[in-house]
Amino acid sequence: MNDQNVSAANLPTLSIVVPVLNEQESLIQLLDELKAGVGNAVTKFEVIFVDDGSTDESWRVIKQLAEAAAATPRPVFGIRLRRNFGKAAALTAGMKIATGELILMLDADLQDDPAEFSALLRQINAGYDVVNGWKERRLDPWHKVYPSKVFNWLVGAMSGLKLHDHNCGLKLFRTEVAREVQIYGELHRFIPVLAHARGFKVAEVAVNHRSRQYGHSKYGVRRFIRGLLDLLTVSFLTGFGRRPLHAMGSVGLVFFLLGILGLGYLSLLWLAMQTGLIQPAVPIGNRPLLAYSIAASLLGGQALSLGLLAELIVANNTRTADSYSVSETTAGKMDA
Repeated sequence: MNDQNVSAANLPTLSIVVPVLNEQESLIQLLDELKAGVGNAVTKFEVIFVDDGSTDESWRVIKQLAEAAAATPRPVFGIRLRRNFGKAAALTAGMKIATGELILMLDADLQDDPAEFSALLRQINAGYDVVNGWKERRLDPWHKVYPSKVFNWLVGAMSGLKLHDHNCGLKLFRTEVAREVQIYGELHRFIPVLAHARGFKVAEVAVNHRSRQYGHSKYGVRRFIRGLLDLLTVSFLTGFGRRPLHAMGSVGLVFFLLGILGLGYLSLLWLAMQTGLIQPAVPIGNRPLLAYSIAASLLGGQALSLGLLAELIVANNTRTADSYSVSETTAGKMDA
């Protein structure tokens, strides 16, 4: 759909959520760029800056921007967290007060270009629910680029959603995605994966990536390791979140059966020894297979027990949390 053909009355309202951590130099320029880049595509939008425990003057700048835009049709709001809770917590805090039909998230370091909003919006107008940016020409050091390529390949292989840049901070999605997809820890980078698992349509758009002008990167080896651990979490949640026994039970059954087979073999061997059919050189009690079989049986039983307990927890939580996602309903059934 061409943006110029959409009447002002039909343009969606937009909430822009920006997590901030020690970015005092870039906030004023970022807001100016948002007004120029987003204002050409939508007439009504709000900007929500979330100060995630900054130690510089970021909060003072946010308050000044909010006061200056208080009487305008494009207001600026600020949220200050008591300490640094992480990007996912900052985004969640911003999305809780968002009132727009669409939510645009981007970083405050000016590396994401607000002028790319129109390209993202075209994909939303084409019927997609989540549009993820792709830093096709990434202006970052090699120690960030190459681990990111490996990470993106792993995410695609394990989740089934193949995107070039899962970790891009520039994302546009419908508000219902934010209501259904719960993020915590470092799961903000997996919003497309979690939305895809809920049945939302996900697209990717190549966007302009710029070099950092102020401050320094928050990326490090610890963040990469946390990303890999979070990938395992997401893979489990999307694959077995509502049926944990299928995961734990499969592992438990394999070990339990191996243990039973080992113990069964040793039992038959013991009977043969008692009847004098064979005279093995090593007694049953001294064979490593006995210890391995007992350990495998115990491990299998514990895994099965944990799976059953997890099923009970999921069954109780399902009473208050839906395990499905509704796309639309017919008239008269809006409460489905």
